[in-house]
Amino acid sequence: MNKANVYNWIKKLRRNNIKISYEYFELDELYWFIEKKPRTETRENVYIMTMVSREPRQIVVFDVAFDKTPERIQNIVDNAPDAEYYCTDGYNGYIDIAYPGKHIRNIHDKSDTFTVESINADLWHYIPVLARRSRCFPRSLETLKTVVAVFVDAYNQFGLAKFRYRQKRKNGELPFSVVDFL
Repeated sequence: MNKANVYNWIKKLRRNNIKISYEYFELDELYWFIEKKPRTETRENVYIMTMVSREPRQIVVFDVAFDKTPERIQNIVDNAPDAEYYCTDGYNGYIDIAYPGKHIRNIHDKSDTFTVESINADLWHYIPVLARRSRCFPRSLETLKTVVAVFVDAYNQFGLAKFRYRQKRKNGELPFSVVDFL
């Protein structure tokens, strides 16, 4: 996802009069295969890296690539809005990144990356070519990028509608109609 897409998503939030302060961003990666499972020792050949916000639960930036180098992760952090805290797991590539806020690296458990782990599970579940027991694989990196981009857009729109619903319920207003949902 490029910087223009991130800013379009933020403009959409502002158009809907939704005030969001980014406190926590979580980063994680998952791996998958292009064409077929390789016979290498680790068996992965493509990575889907995601940066998500805890509140609202949205995919802020993602990238699909054959590597997960610190330069690529730095590009993800640079293309996202600033947050106060950046939470990651124990992967060593997150150490050398310059974060605009405080970096929280938890190598012991998933208590700081629970949102991104849950959203990655949604990716596995809702995108058929990422299903664990699937016989289909994307044929190219561009195909996988496009599929993930379509999912991210739909996921964020649905998350935005849920966020608006919760805000209205909290303020004592009646829930919005199904027409607003579309």
